[in-house]
Amino acid sequence: MKRKVLITTLIIIFSMAHFSYCAKPDISAQSAVLMHTQSGRVLLEYNPHIRLPMASTTKIMTALVALEKGNLGDRVHIGSDSVGIEGSSIYLSEDEVLSLEDLLYGLMLRSGNDSSVAIAKHIGKTQQNFNTLMNEKARQIGANNTHFMNPHGLHDDNHYSTAYDMALITRTAMNIDDFKKITSTRSWQATRTKNNLFYNKNKTLWEYEGGDGVKTGYTQRAGRCLVSSATRYGTQLIAVVLNDRNWFEDSYRLMNYGFENFNNYVIVDQDQYIRNINVSSGNKDSTAAIVEQSFLYPLREDELEAIRIDINLPQIIEAPIRKGEPIGEITVFLDSKIIHIGNIIAVENVKRLGYIRRMIERIKD
Repeated sequence: MKRKVLITTLIIIFSMAHFSYCAKPDISAQSAVLMHTQSGRVLLEYNPHIRLPMASTTKIMTALVALEKGNLGDRVHIGSDSVGIEGSSIYLSEDEVLSLEDLLYGLMLRSGNDSSVAIAKHIGKTQQNFNTLMNEKARQIGANNTHFMNPHGLHDDNHYSTAYDMALITRTAMNIDDFKKITSTRSWQATRTKNNLFYNKNKTLWEYEGGDGVKTGYTQRAGRCLVSSATRYGTQLIAVVLNDRNWFEDSYRLMNYGFENFNNYVIVDQDQYIRNINVSSGNKDSTAAIVEQSFLYPLREDELEAIRIDINLPQIIEAPIRKGEPIGEITVFLDSKIIHIGNIIAVENVKRLGYIRRMIERIKD
């Protein structure tokens, strides 16, 4: 039999920054999302699921797939079909050989469309195969309103995404250290004799406090698109604006809102003691139950009282028990919505007694 315990006082303040509330910003984007990177919580949204062209912010997925499937030291031979691509360019030459690392910097800093094709051909062998890899990755991470027809974002009626999906894709990419390093770099010198200095087009890096990425995009059909990110006090936010004439200013307004209105809280802490559980047929009568992993979540101060923690543990468990074995579950609610489910584990090994010893213990009981 399991017992449910409701707890409302386990919240530990992770950061003591004081917040003064600000109003939801008025922005000009056709679609926009502000997401907390660590938890994936959407803090603000404006028409977040409208399918729109996203221009060169496409290259976030191009880089994500390339970093997962390739190696930075790969030597990439440039074919004629990667030369002279329309739009932004790093001016590749046929038969030139560059590292995948140089191509990725050219992709994300200079927004080279030729670089994107060279990467796609190297990783997927054909651009069509690479498109398939991009679409498979989108489905895998839940970007279900996204479809890629190319690795660069030049217009195609069947090439689209949403502000929400672009935030999901960026959040996934941010788990890759090399992606974070590339997108936060202001300039890069490639190992080639000419056109070898790439400057980052994303002025978030020097205009916005804590700015650390990610990618600009523009076509006449898509308008101005921007995926930006910033980190302050250990909290990273991702802002996505699609078709926004005030792309940088609106992104800064979104991130200001997030940093000023939300704080990270440790809702449950790793190794936090819950209670002792009785053990049957073991060499110990009981063992402690603890939380397996910490759970941090961004909250407004007025949401703290809406947090509820449901701890589901049995009254007694049967030996043997392994240290770290899940023996219960912890569920965190914000109002009535589940925002986290985690394991409660045993703190130690408990051996099962032999048959004769168990019989003796039963007689004693």
